[in-house]
Amino acid sequence: MKILAINPGMISTKIGIFQDKELLMHATINHPFEELCRYPFIMDEFDYRRESIVKEIKAQGFEMDFDVVVGRGGLVKPITSGVYELNEKVIEDTKHPRLHHACNLGSLLALSFAQELGCRAFTVDPGVVDELDDIARITGVPEMPHQTIWHALNQREIAKRYCREHNLKYEDLDLIVCHLGSGISFALHHHGRAIECSNAMSGDGPFTPSRAGSLPTAQLVQLCYSGKYTEKEMLRKINGHSGLTAHLGTNDVREVVKRIENGDEHAKLVLDAMIYQISRHLASLAPVTCGHIDAIILTGAMVNSDYVANGIKRRMEYLAPVYCYPGEDELTALAHNVYRALIGEQEIKVYE
Repeated sequence: MKILAINPGMISTKIGIFQDKELLMHATINHPFEELCRYPFIMDEFDYRRESIVKEIKAQGFEMDFDVVVGRGGLVKPITSGVYELNEKVIEDTKHPRLHHACNLGSLLALSFAQELGCRAFTVDPGVVDELDDIARITGVPEMPHQTIWHALNQREIAKRYCREHNLKYEDLDLIVCHLGSGISFALHHHGRAIECSNAMSGDGPFTPSRAGSLPTAQLVQLCYSGKYTEKEMLRKINGHSGLTAHLGTNDVREVVKRIENGDEHAKLVLDAMIYQISRHLASLAPVTCGHIDAIILTGAMVNSDYVANGIKRRMEYLAPVYCYPGEDELTALAHNVYRALIGEQEIKVYE
């Protein structure tokens, strides 16, 4: 079967064409900032991104003739992991998401192409996968239970790849997996289920290249009521204008490392602080399994930086062996999961 996989990000859209499990074509369509500024809201980018996908596929010498289309899932209601066939319910919830992010376009684009081509459309392991133990949901404020928004698709795929490479079974292990990109998420994968993980978009965990992470609650409340910021400005501040961006004026770790190599001590302090916070939050997962951790897996774009990867390894190898998988493998995860589901190796679930 010929599969089109679509993965929208904030400033790019990645697409892949697969014949069964074989990758035939991969492309990253970059969206210039000035182009995206034409659209007040992310959902308004739908037609622009759709046209750019069609243009890229044809430019690569392929026709729009697919048997299956699969898109990165949006921030809908919490669901269990797996492959979901897109239906009107999931599309309606995607149009009214919990939070606004480009991933919400993935399902909409997939269904749009599938309807035009007369084929089936799916999504796999969206960022709202929630398989937490009940004890992990409790916070000190009953109205604010712990919720999950994380890189479920890439984390689960990389964890399974690690297991295949080491002849291990994902369902038998206790793994700490951390995705290190523009956003950072981490999870404790216990016997095939993420029973504890972070909320990467709502102020949970370490600060990131552009997000604030966990903050002192009282100070945050005081800043919100200081009169300096509106609600929208405050949300944008902690989720886009914080982290490395606020301290150093850039969210590019490569640039920060270059500054460090040129003797910038402040850049070194800030990046070391991010590495310190990442390690501290990863270590906080160990009590979930009473200290039993088989491996720690680092993935995402930042793992391409030896400075970051080695900094985390130095702090974490006391707990378990650390393995690095730079970048992400979300297109493969989308296509391979759908292929396995369509040949009967995985369940096709219904979003309700």
